[in-house]
Amino acid sequence: MTYCVAVKLNAGLVFLSDSRTNAGLDQISTFRKMIVYEKPGDRFMCLLSAGNLSISQSVREILQVEKLQDPDGGEPLTIWNARSMFDAARVLGSAVRHVYTRDGEALKRSGVEFNVSMIFGGQVKGEGMRLFQVYSAGNFIEATAETPFFQIGESKYGKPVLDRVITPDTPLDEAAKCVLVSMDSTLKSNLSVGLPLDLAVYEADALRSDRITCIDESNPYFQMVRSTWGQKLREVFDSIEHPTWDGSHTNVPLMCESQGRQKPLKKIRNEREKLI
Repeated sequence: MTYCVAVKLNAGLVFLSDSRTNAGLDQISTFRKMIVYEKPGDRFMCLLSAGNLSISQSVREILQVEKLQDPDGGEPLTIWNARSMFDAARVLGSAVRHVYTRDGEALKRSGVEFNVSMIFGGQVKGEGMRLFQVYSAGNFIEATAETPFFQIGESKYGKPVLDRVITPDTPLDEAAKCVLVSMDSTLKSNLSVGLPLDLAVYEADALRSDRITCIDESNPYFQMVRSTWGQKLREVFDSIEHPTWDGSHTNVPLMCESQGRQKPLKKIRNEREKLI
């Protein structure tokens, strides 16, 4: 399994991926799930992948040379000459379908599902930043102000902090910190996600990025994030008042009359009583 997350903000884009791949409990390997495509001054694009490793590697390889016919009769579209991120995402979708056409039936005969999911974002000169989630059929959806982040892979453990923190106005550095906390929550709860991590931060309209780093277990900043987050969570938890059950005075009673129609659960005391 894996975990990847990408965030689209007014200030830029943040991408984070782990690198663990497993085929059973005793076959754990490291494969990077992030790839950056950059032509400084013209375009910056980042691709994150999850799912079947052989499929995602094939898609990434074919994407380098995949071409789409230009409906206006011009030069075929590639990720390197696409006039928009939408067109670049169309090229990626075509690469996914290309791999499915080549390998889909053989995988099916072997009982293997064609399973791949990707996050693809960046900026092409002349338009704003865009972020897409691409599915196994090559179709995709785009991030919006209401949904400014995408996750693929083992996403449930790291989602709560993103929901509470991330908005389009979140600063880049704060978002980078947030996705690292999101990753830490996932690492804590799921052994199929593991270090090292790849982090890329892109500033709006820069059309290049130098904020790309690999994070392993010895990284001092990530060590600080992990220890501080765990410590502060414990402190906040301990500061929350315990529930009272014996009628003691409290400003926040747990046992009280519901404002709606719901009543406490009915006990069944003998074989003749019914729930309804």
